[in-house]
Amino acid sequence: MSAAERGVRWGIVATGTISRQMASDLQLVDGAEIVAVSSREQAKADEFAEEFGIEHRFGDYRDLLGADLDAVYIGSPHVTHFEIARAALMAGKHVLCEKPMGLSAAEVRELGAIAAREGRFLMEAMWMKFNPLYTRLQELLSEGRIGEVRSIDASFGVPFPQDGSSRWKAEMRGSTLLDQGIYPVTLAHMLFGVPDRIHADGVVRDDGVDLSEHFTLSYSGGRFARGASSMVEFLDLGASICGTAGWIATDPGFWATSKATVHTPFSPDVEPTESIETLWEGNGYVPMLRAVNGSIRRGELENTIHTTEAAAEVFDSLDEIRRQLG
Repeated sequence: MSAAERGVRWGIVATGTISRQMASDLQLVDGAEIVAVSSREQAKADEFAEEFGIEHRFGDYRDLLGADLDAVYIGSPHVTHFEIARAALMAGKHVLCEKPMGLSAAEVRELGAIAAREGRFLMEAMWMKFNPLYTRLQELLSEGRIGEVRSIDASFGVPFPQDGSSRWKAEMRGSTLLDQGIYPVTLAHMLFGVPDRIHADGVVRDDGVDLSEHFTLSYSGGRFARGASSMVEFLDLGASICGTAGWIATDPGFWATSKATVHTPFSPDVEPTESIETLWEGNGYVPMLRAVNGSIRRGELENTIHTTEAAAEVFDSLDEIRRQLG
């Protein structure tokens, strides 16, 4: 019986907070079943399996890849994403990989080539692009609600505790740009596409870990997107999309919010301000997981909302920002 008929059997690699949230949300998706989990420590895999009612549990992801399952979600530290995603694709599994999917545009494109050759689904878990709020906002922009869109402002800065986690470790390729900055860059690509020019500056430790940065992505006709990220200070956590007839401001946590306000103070036919709120399901990953699960069941190798090339183009920008940071 195929995945289209019986549903998709999932394995989860890693048992941290994000994997727990994903597992909880995946259980809300019709036609999806979690059948296996792996962790570097067998005891953690066992604990996770008991929590979510998972039958098979492994102390090594390579053993999980040999199990009878269709797809894997990879929630391990980002320095391991490329290696594990490549191994999963080569083992004949479909892959949903936590962002960032690699450490460079070249790695992302290499994974895309492997997926195409092996005939397997591949996607970076950029859940923001599946958020119902952004679907609604893109509809409003297409309708010309705020006129011609001219600029975007978005930032993600939080002073995270220096707890020894991977974000602070050079050997783990710790990076606030890859962890937080990927969201404002992705938002710019969503709405404006590939930039013509990039200017970036920031603070980088001697060991190469970037602590904060700000950047401007410039486009034709004077359009621009400004972004910033930091793991040592707070930055405005909202996003603004500005046009010739008004602007849209999201609530804080722009990458994961269900609320925004549309401002059109000079438009005679609509209210000057309108609050937008969309449905929030589970931990917020359900729309993405539903879309991915559906793509796999239909035999698709990509989901059009976030293709591998779209992820690679974002990484082209991230690579240039990092190059300018030195």
